[in-house]
Parts: sequence; structure tokens; C-alpha cells
Amino acid sequence: MADYTAILPLIVLAAFGLLAPAVRILGKSDKATAIWALAGVLISGFFVADFFLSYPPGSSVGFEGVVELNYFSALFMLLFLSVAAYVIIASLRYVDKERHTGEYYALILLATTGMMIVASALDLITLFVGIELTSLSSYALVAFRKTSKRGSEAATKYFIIGALSSAIALFGISLLYGVTVQFPEVLVGSNPLTFENIGAAVSAAMGTPAEPIVFLAAVMLIAGFGFKIALVPFHMWAPDVYEGAPTTITAMLAAGSKKMGIIALFKVFLIGLIALKTDWELLIAVLAILTMTVGNIIAVSQTSLKRMLAYSSIAQAGYILIALPIAAVSDPAVAAYGLAGGFFHMITHAFMKGGAFLIVAGLSKVAVGENVADYKGLARRAPWIAFAMLIMLFSLAGIPPLAGFWSKYVLFSGAIDAWQLNDQNNWMFWLAIAGILNSALSLYYYARVVKNMYVEKGPQDRVRVPTAMAVAIGICFVAVIGIGLYPQPFIQACIDAAHAFLGI
Repeated sequence: MADYTAILPLIVLAAFGLLAPAVRILGKSDKATAIWALAGVLISGFFVADFFLSYPPGSSVGFEGVVELNYFSALFMLLFLSVAAYVIIASLRYVDKERHTGEYYALILLATTGMMIVASALDLITLFVGIELTSLSSYALVAFRKTSKRGSEAATKYFIIGALSSAIALFGISLLYGVTVQFPEVLVGSNPLTFENIGAAVSAAMGTPAEPIVFLAAVMLIAGFGFKIALVPFHMWAPDVYEGAPTTITAMLAAGSKKMGIIALFKVFLIGLIALKTDWELLIAVLAILTMTVGNIIAVSQTSLKRMLAYSSIAQAGYILIALPIAAVSDPAVAAYGLAGGFFHMITHAFMKGGAFLIVAGLSKVAVGENVADYKGLARRAPWIAFAMLIMLFSLAGIPPLAGFWSKYVLFSGAIDAWQLNDQNNWMFWLAIAGILNSALSLYYYARVVKNMYVEKGPQDRVRVPTAMAVAIGICFVAVIGIGLYPQPFIQACIDAAHAFLGI
């Protein structure tokens, strides 16, 4: 009898998503539809959490060789469900009185299902299907407000660039398929595109005429996934899309779908293309440094808070990418710790950046603008919201003892550990230095927002964010404070996830 443990969270979430429009029609209530969507998230999360409680670290449950639930996939399933939960709660008031709210919540749940598929995928085709499910849902969500010219423009750009990136990635996948079928003697099972089979075939292809094809496939996949996660030089779409999309959806894009793209990159390169690491690890390191530097430098000059946070998200992707070459080192303990640093920063970033965007969304709902100058005097107009924004921004900058400090500490110390292994890893020292210097640079533009809120004079009238949005902001606020005060359980969970990911 088949074991459905691995796919039950996916089935539940997809089913709730598909039924959400019907709930809206039958119930004729946006609130009931939001509660339905939130119930789907909570029930799906219950099944994922049950895996943690029922199985020890190192355990895994697969389904037909397509997806696998282990400590890595379960951790990121819970992260994606958490993002979906606070976005749904915030949307209860953000999209009230809008048309098609049933479809809105359905698309959020289906996008989250796609992210969870990517986290649990065992082969490239399943991974690609998950990415496309999230991407297609996200295109529609960005264009949700059809009367908004800025939103329609953002959705058009997002769709065109997203389709292009998918085509490039699919071309890379087809090249890998062509290579794997040339070496049937090293393949296990009937699916040549599992990550393990790709890794075995790539190892066999080294030193043969197929090696240049593998290298070309790696370049295509870096470009394809690079567009998805807004790596430099594939980043120019992100600020326009983040600014034009409904701000709750911007939070989901920054906190959820970007992490999905990074997971896809990690799976392909650390499992499928690990034999080619001498060719890609330095390239990835250069892209990481360029991404964090360009994102932070351009963010300094932004006057729109959403664009500033968008460029900050680009820089944060550069920080996370540091973990990729670290996880390819020969020492398993160092590799796992470095990868855990990337995972930990993905988790903290989901709450830091998600919380910041939700604050922007909540304030825009009460007629506070989205420019940095509009936040002058906010500490007197909305003290709690201003303090929450201060916490989010300082955590993004890595100020102790907040969550962002600990995730950056683990991430950068992983680069130092890799540097100390042997002389061949000397260049990894510069990954840590680049990360530290860029974190210092980011503090400048974050502090500018704080200065406007607490020092500059502005309007005196009090503003009150809607309760539902305040609850969503509070979830992120508690997570950032809680992880900062008690980081060790989260670090250990990320180390367990890294061991499950690397199979050690």
C-alpha cells in the first residue's frame, strides 16, 4: 500500500486552493474565503509538523521517487506555509472589497503548493513543474488589481522575463537529459533526471566529449534560475515588479518565491552538478559578491521604500548565495554548517523582509505614502508600527541580538571555516569580508528610514493599521525577536536540514 505521507500536505493545500473560488461564491464573504485559505495552510502545516514529531533526524518518506519529505523539505514547507499564513491574514483587509478575492486566495495557495513541490522534488521535471506552478500563479497575483496601470506593467514585465527564464532553464534541463542518457550504465531506476542520476552521469561525462555540454547546461541553469531569484545581472525586473504588485504579494515574492528559486539552484548544483564544482564555484562566488554589492549600492539612492526594499532583497540573495560554494567543500562538517547558514538566513529573511513589506502595505491602507519621506514623524503617528519597522530594518542590517545578526553570523563564519580548510579555499575569505562590508553599507539606507521615523518632524495625526494587518506584522515581529533571543534551536534545525539535503 502506498504511503501518502510525503504528498499529503501538497494535496491538502492544492485542494483548499482549488475550492477557494467556490467558497467565495457560496459564502459571499471575503472573510470566510480568507478563513478557508488559512485553514488549508494550517491543516497542511499540521501534516508537515507531524513528520517532525514522528520521525527522527535523518529519516525520510518518499512517494514514487518523485518527491521526498525529510528534515530539509519539511523545514522549508513550514517556512513557505508560514509566509502564506501571514500574507493571507494581512490580505483579509488589504484586498477587502476587491473583486475576485476567491481567485486571489486560490492563487496564493497554489503558489505555495508549487514552492513546497520544489522543496521536496527529487528530479528536475518535478522541480520545474513546481517552479512553473508558483510562477504562473504569481504572474496573476501581481496583476490582481487590473485597473492599476503600474500593476499591469509590472505583471507584463514579470511574465515576459519569467517566461524567458523558464525557457532558458528548460534548455539547460534538456541538455542535461541528453548527457544522462549517454551513460545508462551509471543510472539507477527508470528516471534519468533524478538529481542523483544527473550527478552520476555528470561525473561519468568528465573528460569525455560530453563535458562541454554539461558546462553549457550549467550556464543555462545559472541564467534561468538567476532570473528567478534576481541575481546580478539578471535583476532588473525585480524593483519594477515589487513596486507595481499589491504589497502583500510583494511580501510573498520576496519572502517565498525567491527562496524557492534559491532551493532549486542549491539542488541542481550541490547534487546534480557537484562533479563540476571546480568550474562553477568561483563563478557563483563572484555572482554572490556582485549581487550583494550592486543591490546595496543602488538601494542607497532610492526614495521609494518598496524599491529600496526590492534592491535590499537582491542584496540578501547575494548573501544567501555565499552558502553554495561553501557547501561544495570536501569537509562534510564545514559543508553542512555553511549550507545551514544559507538556510538560516533564508528563514530569518522571510520574516524580516516579509514584515517590512507588510508594514508598507498596512500604512498604505491608511493613506501613508510609500516613499521614504512619507515616514517622517511616524514614531509619533503610529509608535508600535514604527518600532516594528525599526526592528525589521535593523535585523536586515544584522544588528545584534536580532534574528538577522545570528543568521549572518552563521553564514559568514561558514565562509571563514571553509577558508581555513586548505589553501585552495583562500578566496572564500573574501566572501565573508564582502558580506560584512555590504551589511555595513546597508545600515546607511536602513538608518535613513529610522531617522525619518524618529527624528524628522511630520504630520501629527495618529494612524491605526487595520487589525488583521497588525496581526500579520506581529507574527513577523515576534519571529524576528524570538529567533534573535533563542537562535540555537533554529540553527540546529538548519544543520539537521543541511545533513538531510547533503545526505550525510
